Amino acid sequence: MGKKYDVLVVGPLSLDQNIDYLGNERREVGGAVVASGFAAAGSGAKTAIFCKSSKDEADPNERFSDIAADVYWGASAHTCSIRNQYFTADKEKRSCTSLGKCDPFRFDELADIDTAMYHFAGLVYGDFDGELLREAAKHGKVAVDVQCMLRHVEPDKTMAFHDWADKKELLPIIDYLKTDAAEAEILTGTDDRVKAAHMLHEWGAKEVMISHNTELLVYDGEKIYTCPIKARNLSGRTGRGDTAFAGYINERQHASVEEALLWATALVSLKMETPGPFRGNREDVAAYINEFYK
Repeated sequence: MGKKYDVLVVGPLSLDQNIDYLGNERREVGGAVVASGFAAAGSGAKTAIFCKSSKDEADPNERFSDIAADVYWGASAHTCSIRNQYFTADKEKRSCTSLGKCDPFRFDELADIDTAMYHFAGLVYGDFDGELLREAAKHGKVAVDVQCMLRHVEPDKTMAFHDWADKKELLPIIDYLKTDAAEAEILTGTDDRVKAAHMLHEWGAKEVMISHNTELLVYDGEKIYTCPIKARNLSGRTGRGDTAFAGYINERQHASVEEALLWATALVSLKMETPGPFRGNREDVAAYINEFYK
């Protein structure tokens, strides 16, 4: 066994094309693994990242050149690529088109390391399967952003959300589950976030986070916790859920649910004020908490 880490963030790199409601386009190498990895490292966790791409298209060493984390890479025949067209200033309404899809991940190709937690930060259905999650659960805690279990690439390359067929089988092995409000409704059939959180916990997920543009909600089986998002602008809206979830699960390893939720909400509020992944540190988040949450 190799080096020891607090968390291994796993997911594909993505060649992102983000077009805002005014037609302004931003291209970058992104993906949930990027936003999550920077948020974990910025939170002070000893972080490892395992990503996949076609190296000719997306160089992981270049993308993660300035992160306080160890980066491991696996080859994929193609690099994930997604075009996001936003239709509103708050970036809540968008259409997504797949321009490329990464090869599926397997446990035996992950870095030979010892990690307390596996954070699966995928982008589309097929990135991860039940076999991968089950094997990871034998070695550490499992955290899953459910987006990659619901978002399917359709034959015409558009992307659509469908229910997770294996949810009741796999939720019991998940320590931390993240959905947004729309995904929670797809999974549970209710638009009541509190009811949805209760249902997902009853089906097996130990702690459930549901993100919304106004707040983050967490349910641990005993109590519902919420904390308001206080971002002063939305220029860095992309990566909101990934940042919030990574902030929460890493802080949660040494803090209470309430403390970790406050940390994650302040972290994502600060991140949303600047495009790109979070590049701050614990002192920056603490200062934000003192200014806006005291």
